[in-house]
Amino acid sequence: MNHPDYNPPTGPLEIVYEDEHLVAVNKPADLLTVPGKDPHLADCLESRLREVYPGIQLVHRLDHATSGVMVFARTKSARRALGIQFENRETSKFYTAEVWGHVAAERGYVDLPIIVDWEKKPKQKVSFKHGKPSRTNFEVLERRARTTYLRLEPYTGRTHQLRVHMLAMGAPIIGDRFYAEGAALTAADRLHLHSTELVVTHPETGQRLRFSSVVPF
Repeated sequence: MNHPDYNPPTGPLEIVYEDEHLVAVNKPADLLTVPGKDPHLADCLESRLREVYPGIQLVHRLDHATSGVMVFARTKSARRALGIQFENRETSKFYTAEVWGHVAAERGYVDLPIIVDWEKKPKQKVSFKHGKPSRTNFEVLERRARTTYLRLEPYTGRTHQLRVHMLAMGAPIIGDRFYAEGAALTAADRLHLHSTELVVTHPETGQRLRFSSVVPF
């Protein structure tokens, strides 16, 4: 992914939870989860965590522009166990988004297949012919003068899924430099999408763990 003006935020990371098997962290917006191909994209959440937790292993990702809670594994066995949970949709993920305009329904879902837009990569698009099945549940949290706060639950985990589904619903996430235009783009200086809650099963104890992060916008 190209980020020619990549200027990641500085400052200490907020660790939400840690033990000898896993670490939950609050990822800041505009910090890559993993390093990019170019040397100037080497600074990322994974590399910063590795300085504190040698051997840390990636389990899932958040978009560069998205903030919020994530989980990393500290052992190979934890990585395998958590990876299976994400693959089998045994985790629960909830996001808060501020979208442009007023969403009429109190709750509902978007069920539209998504595929990479090869001519505009890394952007994604809806394609009924080639797209992979993608579903997002939504619920209205608050309506403001020009925007709506939504609680989003992705049933699938496609790249840019929430951003593409909100755009398709006619309510682009404000501050989205890929998919928003005009007033929706300039309404915020960052993407207003935040991973607020992540629920996983502990890979060793079997306990259900719920990690949360306060919405910063």
